[in-house]
This record gives sequence, C-alpha cells and structure tokens, in this order.
Amino acid sequence: MGEVYRHIDITEYEDITSRILYEDNHLLIFNKRSGEIVQGDKTQDEPIPETLKAYIAQRDNKPSKVFLGVPHRLDRPVSGIVVLAKTSKALQRMADMFRNGDVTKYYWALVEKSPVPAQGEIRSFLTRNEKQNKSYSSATPKPGAKEAILRYRLVEPTKNYFLVEVELLTGRHHQIRCQLASIGSIIKGDLKYGAKRSNKDGSISLQSHRIVFEHPVKNTTIDITAPGFPTF
Repeated sequence: MGEVYRHIDITEYEDITSRILYEDNHLLIFNKRSGEIVQGDKTQDEPIPETLKAYIAQRDNKPSKVFLGVPHRLDRPVSGIVVLAKTSKALQRMADMFRNGDVTKYYWALVEKSPVPAQGEIRSFLTRNEKQNKSYSSATPKPGAKEAILRYRLVEPTKNYFLVEVELLTGRHHQIRCQLASIGSIIKGDLKYGAKRSNKDGSISLQSHRIVFEHPVKNTTIDITAPGFPTF
C-alpha cells in the first residue's frame, strides 16, 4: 500500500509548480527558498522532498508510493537549485556524480568586502566543529581536516555589497561561507561567519545559481540557472 500524502491547496500547488526548473521521468530540479530544508532535522519542519512527494502524488493521481531521492543538499539559509532523483538508478548515479566532481556548480554570493584579487582560487583545509555546526579554514593540513577548493570572480559591486560568483570544486561543510570569510569577503547576513548584521528574513545572501551536468540516464547536457537573486 502506498503512502498517504497531505493535500496541497491551490496556492501552494501553484507556488510549487512555478519553482520546478526541470522535470522528466528521472530528475526533478527545484528552486529552493532560504529557510526550506532539504533533509529532516530537529525542527521537524517538512523537508522539500516530502512536500514534492505530496505534490506529485496529487498532480499525477499516483496510487502508489512516490520515490524522490536526495543526491546532494543545500544548507537551510541558502537558496537556489536542488537536484532530486525520481528513480533509484538516477539517485545512485547523481550521488556518484556529485561525489566525483562530475557536476559543475556555480553560486552567487553578496559579500561585505570585495575579494582581492578580484578573481582567483581558494585552496585550504577545513575542519568541522560538530557542536558549533561551523567549519574552520587553515592553510595547512590538520587532523580531521579536508582539502577544500573553489574558484571565484567578482561580478559587480552593488550599492553596499559585492556580487561574487563561486565555482565550487569540492563539497565541504559550509565551504563557501567559511572560505569567503577567510579572505574577508563575508557573505551578507551570515552571522555565523562574521557578518555585521542579519538579513530580515534570516537568510544568508548565497544562492545555488547554476548547475551543469550530463543527464545520468539520457546522456544529454543539463544546464539550469536559478531565476533571480532574492536577497540582491
């Protein structure tokens, strides 16, 4: 017997529909808002996959269980692109692709200080503190540290901040937040890593902006860009 899903009202239904950036029989790519969670946590808030399962069951009138796997995740205060798998085959292949670096990931960040130089690479070692839910960057290896690499470029200054594009080459805990802060380019609203003030909505100004990869089943190129930048 399939799962029983909650009813999605018309307003939420239309909102979810508008935020699906790509969908086929194998994948669903969704535009996450800051504050939404990709995986369940102690808050017991409904994770995006559970919301989307209810939506798919209702939209497609599915009498059986809806499968939706999570091959990667975004931090709660981060917005933008989330890739979900609609089959177990796609889930395994996408998880392998994320782990092996076969997915090109670009982020946009508003930062308090322009990076110097305006374009470059940050290569450091990150140590995760579980109790603080925070990572620390060091130039040299330390016990338990993992190497972290990203490329960045200054896109343009705004009135009070600087828009930076980041290409994430490794996927470490809080990597972009920690490494940008390590060069003085603290992300707007990110109090955990030293921002001067919070954003009104509790977000941080970091968006999973563009993702490029080979489709795990169709072998075609998927190139998706998230619309807008909510905290610009």
